Amino acid sequence: MPEIKFYARPAVPIEMHKVKIVQKLSLLPARERLKSMYEAGFNTFRLHNSDIFMDMLTDSGVNAMSDNMQSAMLRADDAYAGSETFYRMQKKLEELFGISNLLPAHQGRACEHIIAEHLVKNGNCVIMNYHFTTSKAHVTRLGGHVEELVRDEGLIPKSQNPFKGNIDLDKVRACVEKEGAENIAYMRMEAGTNLIGGQPVSYENMKAATELAKSYGILTVLDASLLQDNLYFIKTREESMKDKSLREIIRMIGDLYDIVYFSGRKFGFGRGGGILIRDEKLFHDMEDLIPMFEGFLTYGGMSVKEMEAMIVGFEETMDLDVISQSPQFIRHAVNTLDEMGVPVITPAGGLGAHINAREILTHIPAEEYPAGAFVAALYLCGGIRSMERGTMSEERNLDGSEHISSVEMVRLAFPRRVFTLSQIEFVIDRVKWLYDHRHLVGGLRFTHEPKTMRFFTGKLEPTSDWPEKLVEAYVADFGDDQ
Repeated sequence: MPEIKFYARPAVPIEMHKVKIVQKLSLLPARERLKSMYEAGFNTFRLHNSDIFMDMLTDSGVNAMSDNMQSAMLRADDAYAGSETFYRMQKKLEELFGISNLLPAHQGRACEHIIAEHLVKNGNCVIMNYHFTTSKAHVTRLGGHVEELVRDEGLIPKSQNPFKGNIDLDKVRACVEKEGAENIAYMRMEAGTNLIGGQPVSYENMKAATELAKSYGILTVLDASLLQDNLYFIKTREESMKDKSLREIIRMIGDLYDIVYFSGRKFGFGRGGGILIRDEKLFHDMEDLIPMFEGFLTYGGMSVKEMEAMIVGFEETMDLDVISQSPQFIRHAVNTLDEMGVPVITPAGGLGAHINAREILTHIPAEEYPAGAFVAALYLCGGIRSMERGTMSEERNLDGSEHISSVEMVRLAFPRRVFTLSQIEFVIDRVKWLYDHRHLVGGLRFTHEPKTMRFFTGKLEPTSDWPEKLVEAYVADFGDDQ
């Protein structure tokens, strides 16, 4: 979609849809938010949704459906086995990716479980451009290890590099030489690398990396959960792709990989997932795991109504008007915050706007989770629920010490087609206020720490009375009712 031009003022992103159903929001008073934060153990995952004004925790399963998606749910074939809904989904995915073999699953991490369960053996290595929390956990649970081989510039917070998710081919060669090709279970590339700011991967890099892997006989896997945003960036940032349609680009990408899996909570706007497997034998070797862990082979733990909605969502992903709004809103937020002097990850990626907490909260030790502290503080300063993407999202080293993350970010996720621009402006304003009062924010420590993926259900406490001081400063500026 070309950006809409304005005559009398600077251009801003335009929503290419109209609202037909609304849900009321509420903004708790600041001192009530402080109480809620203590009750939630300073973990925004543990907040009640009724405590939240702007929910920017994730883009997973919270995207708005279109009218066509909702109407499609009425035609669902609610059969345990042989559902025609499944065959419609299979046909649509084959049309887009060129792979006919589909294993359904209830969401993306279930796909990761099935893939790892079949392919990863104790001592194996899995190459990734960058890990996602669940993708890594499934590998390490089985005794494997992950090698993250994103290019060095992918970890530079401020950059003009349009494809910071690209994998480093020289690092891949060195890894294969060190590990031995026979010990590498597969190479997983993640479109729109989540944990480094939703940064995309270029088609050129995907093609070169998959060709290199195949020259060693290494299986290639694409995590296509964030492919929608990545398609937008390939189309708009990669010169050789600008004249190609989204349908052409997605098919070219599909043709590169042995396995493509996705979370429908992101790709397709529904709640489910799937694994596309090119090789017929590999497909049959893996299919027994679906009835064991997910459901029968024609629903895989999904609601068939959601499957019908996703089929429409896959097709809507081929519409540039549909997939451009989220990246444009994110770019507006990132560029505005950057102009205000707030350290953000640039260039703007997909998924959400990412704030560089390591640079903002330099007075908080890494072991006291600066990004986690900023997330808690942002909720106190406006009822905005965001998510930590840093050391708290890592698992401890075997000796119990912290594994300090290479990035320390706060993710403000942008669920697709959910927020208006005025709501985004509110978030920008509160982030700026918090940045200007960053000296009031202190650290956190765990009081309940699960061994795996502690950021989901762990409980923390502040290392001082900094939340009370922050709230009093906020009330002094805005009053207690905001």
